[in-house]
Amino acid sequence: MKLNLQSIQNTESWTAKGYKLPQFDIEAVTQKTIAEPMWMHFGAGNIFRAFTATVHQQLLNQGLCDRGIIVGEAFDEEIIDKAYTPFDNLSLTVTLNSDGNIGKEVVASVVHAVKPSTDMAEMIRIFKAPSLQMVSFTITEKGYSVKGADGQYFKWIAADFDALPMQKPSSLISLLTMLVFQRYLAGQLPIALVSMDNCSHNGTMLYNAVMTFANEWRSRGLVDEGFLVYLKDPAKVSFNWSMIDKITPRPADVVVNTLKADGFEDTDLIITAKNTYTAAFVNAEPTQYLVIEDWFPNGRPALENGGVLFTDRATVDKIETMKVTTCLNPLHTVMAIYGCLLNIPTIADIGADPHMKAFIEKVGFVEGMPVVVDPGIIKPMDFIKTVVDVRFPNPYLPDAPQRIATDTSQKIPVRFGVTIKSYLKRGLGEEKNLRYIPLFFAGWLRYLLAVDDQGAPMTLSPDPMLEELQGKLAGVKLGDHGPFDAALQPILKNDRIFGVDLYEVGLAELVIGYFSELVSGPGAVRQTLNKYLG
Repeated sequence: MKLNLQSIQNTESWTAKGYKLPQFDIEAVTQKTIAEPMWMHFGAGNIFRAFTATVHQQLLNQGLCDRGIIVGEAFDEEIIDKAYTPFDNLSLTVTLNSDGNIGKEVVASVVHAVKPSTDMAEMIRIFKAPSLQMVSFTITEKGYSVKGADGQYFKWIAADFDALPMQKPSSLISLLTMLVFQRYLAGQLPIALVSMDNCSHNGTMLYNAVMTFANEWRSRGLVDEGFLVYLKDPAKVSFNWSMIDKITPRPADVVVNTLKADGFEDTDLIITAKNTYTAAFVNAEPTQYLVIEDWFPNGRPALENGGVLFTDRATVDKIETMKVTTCLNPLHTVMAIYGCLLNIPTIADIGADPHMKAFIEKVGFVEGMPVVVDPGIIKPMDFIKTVVDVRFPNPYLPDAPQRIATDTSQKIPVRFGVTIKSYLKRGLGEEKNLRYIPLFFAGWLRYLLAVDDQGAPMTLSPDPMLEELQGKLAGVKLGDHGPFDAALQPILKNDRIFGVDLYEVGLAELVIGYFSELVSGPGAVRQTLNKYLG
């Protein structure tokens, strides 16, 4: 069983092993797509393959669409060379269910793959096609950067533009802006530019990046004023907001072993020169959410039939706020910091720990839910229950707390500060009754000592404020009994970290008290959790 178009013609050998196969004419869809492209996606990585491409396959299987997706990769072109071309653009999506069952589906909705180093003329042709409705992106937050390492990005912009299509652009945004300009020149054709990256107000982030290039090019006389008017015309170009949520970790050993037992041959891990981890298959959790602002100047595929939710921008914003400030991200961060302190290896193991399960339930259900933003189309209580009871405890979806603990100082003001501010806005003094969010703050400060609960040295995850914060705590060590006010005050008053001054809102004294307990000696973290959550 090899992953290619010829092999899947032998349907019985695949279906007998529980593999779902495409239920549409792949050749006909490919020809139609190339002749009249409808959807192009940038970012050929795992979340696109496991989520977006799999959703679109549902439409193709149901006969609700006659064209597939064209994928482009500008950052790591090796993904196309090693994870698409050898497998005829097919992918195997493996769903890791919490009961141990594994779902397996061969996905063929991606029918054409291009990269700027060799396919620039083809990419321009695609963008100039009147049939093109949508260009989407899963390029990570860093992909929207408009600066190079030396800050000379305007110089690169001009060089890119002058040399195209003979030279690969130095950034995806410069490539995108050039391609959209080609669409403008072809008759100001309408298009939706849809960021599907997991970052706040992603559509606006994309708009700002594109406009940075367009404005600079205009100042240099490389484009006309009409191009800027075109980009700002909501009837011509949309920059949709969206919220996406699905965990797609690196290829897992349990999946490799299962596939090998089936006779599936293409299980080798692929690591590109840019350190992208991929394979012919991608494994992921079953739970997924994709909510998109319904703003498509040239129409769109009926993705609602694959579970995508379409709504207005305000609702997308509420859903993102619900997820990031109450129902998922704060709980993840609590688990990461205390999981590191307790030396618990995976998020699933942390979720199964009685103290930690009680902790995240208190943070989420007791302290977060009273001020949660209800978006209406997704119920916060349903979302958070799925997170706590299904997603976090899934033992077949390994994820390390150290990964999630990265950049915690940058996450706290949104993941916890927003909740405190919401209580402040109510004007009832309820923020002074918070107990478990302050316990997290104290645990994070204890984590910064870089010693686990047993007193062993602990490597901390990267954080831009790590050196500064550890400097302020340099005089504190495990077994100290305080007082800690002098060391902690500069941190607790920093509203850049917590979103508020913890002294002003009446929570600093509680955080210092918790910290005193957590730092009192080996085993104190577990003892403190047992005291307040046992």
